[in-house]
Amino acid sequence: MTLDDYNRFCRSLAHTAHVVQWEGAHVWKVGGAKGKVFAIASRWHGPSLDFTFKASQLSFDLLKDKPGIRPAPYFASRGLLWLQRRTAETLDDAALKDYLRESHRLAALNLPKRLQRELGLG
Repeated sequence: MTLDDYNRFCRSLAHTAHVVQWEGAHVWKVGGAKGKVFAIASRWHGPSLDFTFKASQLSFDLLKDKPGIRPAPYFASRGLLWLQRRTAETLDDAALKDYLRESHRLAALNLPKRLQRELGLG
């Protein structure tokens, strides 16, 4: 997946905001600019894009040791359920999009209930 493909896909999800921060990472949030992060694309570990996303406990347990995927640095070391796809060996782009959708849903659940209702994300 190219950076343009990633940004286009994340933009298509409901109530998202985009910011470039953390040394050039493309960060997507649900619930506006001050919302909850659900996806990060970066080149922190070399020339290829790494895609970082929030996961359910089951998905985290199933994927964390698969080729091309690892617990996301910083997030997972703090006990958070975030994965990082480094290569498409295990997750192709279609599967990655499914996990990004789920990450968006999981992040939206962490927004204040009032905001979830206002945005129709409940």
